[in-house]
Amino acid sequence: MHLAQRALRRAASGATVALLALAVGCAPQPEENASPKASGTGAQTCAKGKLATKTSGKLTIATDEPAYEPWFKDDKPANGKGFESAVAYAVAQQLGYGQSAVVWQTVPFNKAFAPGEKTFDFDINQVSISAERKKAVDFSSGYYDVRQAVIALKGSKAAKAKSIADLKDVKLGAQVGTTSLDYITNVVKPKQQPAAYAKNDQAKSALKNGQVDAIVTDLPTAFYITAAEVTDAKIVGQFENQGGTPEQFGLVLDKGSALTPCVTSAVDALRKDGTLAKLEKQWLSDAVDAPVLK
Repeated sequence: MHLAQRALRRAASGATVALLALAVGCAPQPEENASPKASGTGAQTCAKGKLATKTSGKLTIATDEPAYEPWFKDDKPANGKGFESAVAYAVAQQLGYGQSAVVWQTVPFNKAFAPGEKTFDFDINQVSISAERKKAVDFSSGYYDVRQAVIALKGSKAAKAKSIADLKDVKLGAQVGTTSLDYITNVVKPKQQPAAYAKNDQAKSALKNGQVDAIVTDLPTAFYITAAEVTDAKIVGQFENQGGTPEQFGLVLDKGSALTPCVTSAVDALRKDGTLAKLEKQWLSDAVDAPVLK
């Protein structure tokens, strides 16, 4: 009996050792062995021309229709002409996608940054980066610093203003609660109380009807208004940035998109090497007569 019990104990002990060995063999590898693999995977996520795009080997870029100048030329985003078309292709090139690999898609402005899965890889459509919008979508870093501008009817006294001082006797208007109204109050400091409107459409109507001499909007909106809505108006000039964090346009991506860091790196590279400044000078500064008001 004692011999039998001893043999059983030895067998049990041997089984325990075998199980422990098996457990050790199946345990996770030490961190030093796992790290290179994780690092390699991360490095491959932004591999040029091999991103996890909506369509393999293609980069789908969205914008609204019609696509207005000077952001686009001839309402044809795919021609590479106009500031945002040029920026889009420059970003694509940074990501490893040539012009033939870019697919354009039409997406309404408000839908671009609304909640929900996107059908595009990124959208470029004068969308300002904001904390509220970031709740629903991702943004790249800014590709354009937005400025405020003055719009007046052609031939009016306000349209002849060359400086901030020339605007002090002008009746100005803007949408309430906006940076535009802040610029009137804090930068122009006009002699007349500025008119504040609940909506920008009301400010535009007031300009058309002669209730105000000029209105202030952000420069991109000024481009749109004078090109498509109040065609007998002109951009008088733009204000310098007043310090702090500038308002910026960013490329819009799906919330939590794996492409966001890649696209951001591409935009940052274009800013660093001077490409964005070059394209802005080519398509924006020269496309409209918008001198800086000082």
